[in-house]
Amino acid sequence: MKLRCVLFDLDGTLLPMDQEEFTKAYFHQLAKKLAPRGYEPTALIDAVWSGTAAMVKNDGQRSNEEAFWQRFEQIYGPKVREDKPVFEDFYANEFQLAQSVCGFTPRAAETVAAIRSMGYQVALATNPIFPSVATESRIRWAGLEPENFALVTTYENSTHCKPNPAYFSDVAESLGLAPESCLMVGNDAREDTAAEQVGMKVFLLTDCLINKDGKDISAYPQGSFEQLMDYVKKESAK
Repeated sequence: MKLRCVLFDLDGTLLPMDQEEFTKAYFHQLAKKLAPRGYEPTALIDAVWSGTAAMVKNDGQRSNEEAFWQRFEQIYGPKVREDKPVFEDFYANEFQLAQSVCGFTPRAAETVAAIRSMGYQVALATNPIFPSVATESRIRWAGLEPENFALVTTYENSTHCKPNPAYFSDVAESLGLAPESCLMVGNDAREDTAAEQVGMKVFLLTDCLINKDGKDISAYPQGSFEQLMDYVKKESAK
């Protein structure tokens, strides 16, 4: 089927980063923000990981946002929802400091613009475990704007996560496209290659490659932004 849309991952793909360094900086700022509200730092971080796991296991019956906050409520009690505005304020403010541990490449925005100019739809298929305010911030750190994408997945508008194949089916459905007409571009050999299970093509951007399982990725088209453009141009010629 002819290619119609290119889906981009964000962290480690359009936005260069060391995932561990980013998570460390993010959690440091979050713990600092919430400590005055009585959240013990280690317990808070454990709770965030638990909420993240609840989103990853989400079965599609609720938004990822609700999956996260239901788990948080189980840990801290119903009153935790009263602090939701504090978390939202964190993402709008202190979270921005985590940009300092991220990289930047002009090739990200240039590639998105080039692919759009070829007539393809472009969507941001980042794992939807962050609220929109945090995702939109990271898009801007990468030199792009949310408006550059036909769809941006966030924890508010998603009901599955990577590497669940249903996440990719949801994205294609939201775009009104057949999965077979989509190309998933990402850097995670486990999470992003799951797109092929619903019929999507996959290109692995290797600048910040993650392959924790040591998966054989030799069969996947892969490489730099330049090699990605070569691949898209070949697809467009078909």
